[in-house]
Amino acid sequence: MLTSIHSFPSSLIFQPLKPLKPSCPTKTLILTCTSQPKSAPEPNKKRPTSKNRRKSSYGTSRRSSLKKTLIQEQVVFTAPVSDDPVVAIIGGGMAGLTCALNLEKRGVRSTVFDTGIHGLGGRMGTRIIDPQPLVFDHAAQFFTASDSRFSELVDCWLEKGLVQEWEGMIGNLDVGGRFVPLPSSPPRYLGVNGMRPLAESLLSETCMVNVMRPCWISKLDPFNGMWHLSENGKPCGQFDAIVVAHNGKCANRLLASSGLPLIARQMKRLELSSIWALLAAFEDPLPIPGDASASPFEGAFVKGVDSVSWMANNTKKLLRSQSSGPHCWTFLSTAAYGKQNKVPQENIPTATAEKVKAGMLGGVEAALGLPKGSLQKPFYTRVQLWGAALPTNTPGIPCIFDPQGRAGICGDWLLGSSLESAALSGMALANHIADYFQSGGARPEEFSVGLMNEFQPLKGHDIGQFPGLESEKQTNEAHAYQLAS
Repeated sequence: MLTSIHSFPSSLIFQPLKPLKPSCPTKTLILTCTSQPKSAPEPNKKRPTSKNRRKSSYGTSRRSSLKKTLIQEQVVFTAPVSDDPVVAIIGGGMAGLTCALNLEKRGVRSTVFDTGIHGLGGRMGTRIIDPQPLVFDHAAQFFTASDSRFSELVDCWLEKGLVQEWEGMIGNLDVGGRFVPLPSSPPRYLGVNGMRPLAESLLSETCMVNVMRPCWISKLDPFNGMWHLSENGKPCGQFDAIVVAHNGKCANRLLASSGLPLIARQMKRLELSSIWALLAAFEDPLPIPGDASASPFEGAFVKGVDSVSWMANNTKKLLRSQSSGPHCWTFLSTAAYGKQNKVPQENIPTATAEKVKAGMLGGVEAALGLPKGSLQKPFYTRVQLWGAALPTNTPGIPCIFDPQGRAGICGDWLLGSSLESAALSGMALANHIADYFQSGGARPEEFSVGLMNEFQPLKGHDIGQFPGLESEKQTNEAHAYQLAS
């Protein structure tokens, strides 16, 4: 599936989509947004009640998020696109950052709004604990490049010293300590100092991209031919177009009353897994199974363990020259374990955190084939829940764009669940918006993309897809062969 998806030409010229009959009836009202000023409210007007309440001029409905999505008014911009348009990008992960970069290449200014307190990157997360320091990639672990456009970007990062090949051994680790290495090809890449520094370096040489962080955009208001963004009532600027480059409940809540019912409906169709991350530092090396004459593995997809799907040695991966000191490991749960133990990620109960830590450390013991209770106790641990970790379904389109509302979506989930998918989606939407601006917005029907696409299940590892690696079937066949031989 991914091969056909990634076969779009670099210009990503899309054919106009013919309006399709939705799978469920959607009541869409039209709100035309021109450059005329908003009329002043009538004096001494009584506060609306449930009987006489008027519809908001911005398409806001006072119902549940789902109801709002189905009945909200559709914004239709009729004012001409300005000569020097600027785009708001909500989300500073790989998709949002590459969108900003490619908009600049096309001469379009943008502002990236990101909620990150520690930095940009979204799921390209790296946590550094002082004073040792302890270093952990606690979300995206590595990436591959199978598409020529993404490969060009990776080559540029290599030249700048932002990424490096991960030459350590990775493979499949079956319960009981049976390890099967994966082939060394295709190359696997890492951020030189972790994934987050890579994300923060992407905009270092830009001159047309502004960043506002941390910032939680809470409202989108169409008025006077522009989008007005705000954070809890505080104005954050006005923009000719908006890009939603994040997902999950926050994105659904933002879009529920935005005046973009078609985009909101597609976002609501997205299904996401939950993944726990356990960061653990040990005084001594873990007893890694394998041939004593070979180097121990640095990363492994764990099979047959309910609580753990991946484990990686951050010290070997990121600090190769370090010969002594703490041994920092990242353990990621299975999607099933994440679902079973899901809680509000902003406020994890202490009891849940302790339960998850014990369950995952027990899973590590089982994966390594150690007797129960024999795993050395880590001197540092931290658990984090990625509540909207990875997509489990996809519409299989590089980007979504509503030309009437001058709004689009980019993200890995539109193509798959990989860093490559995120980058390709950001590139696609940037080029599409730039083409729309060049047209002057006179033919919006020609630029409608992805608003009616159906979703299909998405397969891959619990921690995502890695284009170019062996298919799951090939990996399982090789695994079975080595275990039998």
